[in-house]
Amino acid sequence: MEKRNAGRLNRQVGVVGLGCWQLGADWGEVDESDALALLHAAADTGVDFFDTADVYGDGRSETLVGRFLEERKDDGIFVATKMGRRLPAQVEEGYSRENFLAWNDRSRRNLGVDTLDLVQLHCPPTAVYSRDEVYDTLDEMVEQQRIAAYGVSVEKVEEALEAIRRPHVASVQIILNAFRLKPLEEVLPRAAEAGVAIIARVPLASGLLTGKYDRSTTFGADDHRNYNRNGEAFDVGETFSGVPYEVGLEAVERLRPLVPEGATMAQFALRWIVDQAGVTVVIPGARNVEQARANSQAADLEPVDGKAVAAVYDELIRPHVHDRW
Repeated sequence: MEKRNAGRLNRQVGVVGLGCWQLGADWGEVDESDALALLHAAADTGVDFFDTADVYGDGRSETLVGRFLEERKDDGIFVATKMGRRLPAQVEEGYSRENFLAWNDRSRRNLGVDTLDLVQLHCPPTAVYSRDEVYDTLDEMVEQQRIAAYGVSVEKVEEALEAIRRPHVASVQIILNAFRLKPLEEVLPRAAEAGVAIIARVPLASGLLTGKYDRSTTFGADDHRNYNRNGEAFDVGETFSGVPYEVGLEAVERLRPLVPEGATMAQFALRWIVDQAGVTVVIPGARNVEQARANSQAADLEPVDGKAVAAVYDELIRPHVHDRW
């Protein structure tokens, strides 16, 4: 798999990683043995970047990744986790030194490591990105070898740009997919100039860009594509990238003729992200071994027709998302 320089992370990573939200059962229940098989299958295809969070399944995802790490300890696996969403309410004051240290202790226990490779603020309130004391505490955690590096996961372009200004922010994780083109305008160029890694999240728009869904598709009660479709539980931009479901289905049908012969819609969508200048790694999730392998194969496709993707976005998607995030 192609490797890319991850800037301030001081290493190279494969262009396709693995997002591990689904291991926490927020997309439906996942058996432990199946989860470990999935993680190993991804690594076997060249994936070396795994993204999780302390809140996924209340630590279940981190714990599973930790067990996997123990079995692949000599394979150069890089694990990014996140903190902040354990707060009972998302308030600026909750992002305190005391909470940071407690969250860090918990994640290190879950993952079975002394030093976290990368910890990211997990989409905190916008004001948090501008607080000097937040970055001071993160710098202290680096000095104490609690973490090797830190970054941010954001909802909005403005939050990403604020973080990129900070001299020790190593990475920005942002929603980037064929239904979310706004980060291409400023975020990716600014990050590249600063040496900040870009981690592209929600790359398949919660599965819409797999091309497997239609108007009759149903999702389980414990699946956020059911309970958060209108933002009932958290930011609606996390579910289908904020695109109304029926609009997304129409856009997928417009994109389908662009998919190369022998490739899937999901692979096409992932390849489009890999093609974007400034992207370090894209982190699709996977529910099984087959999906994990197929995602990795997207890195082997030829570049796709970006102008055609942009045309579909401008006509159908832009009015719903471009000025919101």
